[in-house]
Amino acid sequence: MNETAAARIGILTVSDRASRGEYEDRGGPAVRDYLDEALTSPWEADARVVADERDQIEQALIEMADAGCCLVVTTGGTGPAPRDITPEATEAVCEKLLPGFGEQMRAVSLRYVPTAILSRQLAGIRGSTLFINLPGSPKAIAECLDAVFAAVPDCVDLIGGPRLETNPERVVAYRPHD
Repeated sequence: MNETAAARIGILTVSDRASRGEYEDRGGPAVRDYLDEALTSPWEADARVVADERDQIEQALIEMADAGCCLVVTTGGTGPAPRDITPEATEAVCEKLLPGFGEQMRAVSLRYVPTAILSRQLAGIRGSTLFINLPGSPKAIAECLDAVFAAVPDCVDLIGGPRLETNPERVVAYRPHD
């Protein structure tokens, strides 16, 4: 990939109410704000909002990967409620799962709320796209990304994506493969 080209990053909000316009999407903007602070390399967002419908989630994830997103961050649909199906949709489109992401996010979240054990965040890879599922709360989004983002640039490198540079005042990328 051209080093000067902007990395394409997907931001997918999964919410019935936000998809119908009944609720302001706060998760997607929280992800964008985090990435604006964490990344110093150029990037552009492919931001979407879909309902808690497995086919819609899977379709959006596949479209984002096919459109060249090196990273797709989802927000919402990771709890235990019947309509929380983002992890199942993500797993269905992934070739590999990366369980350490979910384990670390839950471990860090447990420091803040005892209900973190109910969250089902996960991460996986499809082609040269890394997917990361996050909760819908803006506070939890930042906590979870803080917990794992140091590994994201190296993972994107390893799967053939563009080089993501980070702001060391926000997060220091760990690249053992450099």
